[in-house]
Amino acid sequence: MRLILLGPPGAGKGTQAARLVEKFGIPQLSTGDMLRAAVKAGTPVGLQAKAVMESGGLVSDEIVVGIIADRMDEADARNGFILDGFPRTVAQAEALDAMLARKGMKLDGIIELKVDENALLSRIEKRANETVAAGGTVRADDNPDAFKTRLDAYKVQTAPVSAYYSGRGTLKTVDGMAPIEEVSKAIDQLLG
Repeated sequence: MRLILLGPPGAGKGTQAARLVEKFGIPQLSTGDMLRAAVKAGTPVGLQAKAVMESGGLVSDEIVVGIIADRMDEADARNGFILDGFPRTVAQAEALDAMLARKGMKLDGIIELKVDENALLSRIEKRANETVAAGGTVRADDNPDAFKTRLDAYKVQTAPVSAYYSGRGTLKTVDGMAPIEEVSKAIDQLLG
């Protein structure tokens, strides 16, 4: 099962990805984690990324896609994976499609969690309050100002990715405002 989960910050992608990891026994691939691991392992692509990061630059789409391509070849990802937080731009989506085609792979699902942006702020505030009540540490970006910045960045950069996949007829949507279990059931039905 090869999946992409799309949706704005706070939509529940992490929650659903964790459930899908458990259900299918496939890894959730985080680009940030993969970059750090590739740099630490000293892979050719990791060395490229390290040089860019040390100079204060942003890692190119080519390097990120290379790291994802390497990660997909690892044993635990051979039966599938979940991409959450990637692709972030249409250029990354196009590069991902080209890389998958070179590997003879295709995606089994591209699922967008549709949410009411106005309701997301209260969801984020609730998540922060529940974390504090449970004795946990609140994410630095779980405050109204940081969240608005993240949401604005999502609208400009990542929302067009949904349109890209929709135009290709591969995007499926789920009501991300529904209770967690209902969202899970809807995703399961789409994956059939």
